[in-house]
Amino acid sequence: MLRVADPQGRYSAVRLATDLPLSEAERTFTRVNGAWVLDLHPSEVRRLEYELELVGADGAVEYALDPGNPHRAPGAFGEKSVLLLPGYEPPAWLGAPAAEGRFDELSVRGRGLGAEVAMRVWSPAGVEPERPLRLLLAHDGPEYDELASLTRFCATQIAAEALPPFRVALLAPGDRDQWYSASQVYGRVLANDLIPALRDAFPTVGAPAGMGCSLGALAMLHAHRSFPRSLGALFLQSGSFFTPQLDPQESEFGRFARIARFVRGMDRNAQYAIPVPVTITVGTAEENAANNRQMAHVLSGQGYEVDLVEVPDMHNYTGWRDALDPHLTRLLRRAWLR
Repeated sequence: MLRVADPQGRYSAVRLATDLPLSEAERTFTRVNGAWVLDLHPSEVRRLEYELELVGADGAVEYALDPGNPHRAPGAFGEKSVLLLPGYEPPAWLGAPAAEGRFDELSVRGRGLGAEVAMRVWSPAGVEPERPLRLLLAHDGPEYDELASLTRFCATQIAAEALPPFRVALLAPGDRDQWYSASQVYGRVLANDLIPALRDAFPTVGAPAGMGCSLGALAMLHAHRSFPRSLGALFLQSGSFFTPQLDPQESEFGRFARIARFVRGMDRNAQYAIPVPVTITVGTAEENAANNRQMAHVLSGQGYEVDLVEVPDMHNYTGWRDALDPHLTRLLRRAWLR
């Protein structure tokens, strides 16, 4: 039960603002004894990030965190209140022993992008710089690390000997909507500039694994299909695999047509596929669920070894964090240890 105190009658309406698909009636609070209440029991998720949509007596709308709920979650667009539902537990690895590590900074000119691509590279402490290791590339890397504790997760898996020592390259997004939207220029930069520069600076065993969320996941898949030998595994979270049929709500996005052409072309260009291990995670109730299921089906039909994992969360960094264990570990073991 959500409750918003309003003894002075400041609000003419209170609604829940969330990505969960709810009808107007389902998200509208009812006024009871000087407060607004909403009885919400979403079965599709175990945690729900939200804001309050507060409508003043004059009709003005403001969005706010829930003052009656102490639970908060960071996000790319600021903090949200979080409703924790029965069955939710944060991942155990957050409190597990972790290998020490260090960060090195690297900047590479992206030919054709008109910009430098910044990277932070995490390495396990005590590993000689010249020692070849496996490499994991992460789009939106700084956000993944800050909001989903990516390098801490990797450090716990190394400490537990679930994975061998490896490095993590956190790629800054730059002009994200342009670079990550099935851009042939960015894909070429990733394959021909960024990965070779990383190999020169940090000796690498085999093709790196790539990961990303939302548009970052789309960009990793696009880079793999454009330059099939550049990546050895893909961990794709809530990928923006837009199609006109499944995602008309995204049609105003400036690069929607380019993304849709790439997704449509996945079927036509099947003969060029060089399958690698793939894991796709997506929230069961999020908007991208249908297009992620479709992409998993397409890749599986082309000979990829695909794991599709639907998680009880939505399109947010905490949900992506909670899906790292065991699914990223299993993917990297498949790619690196068999």
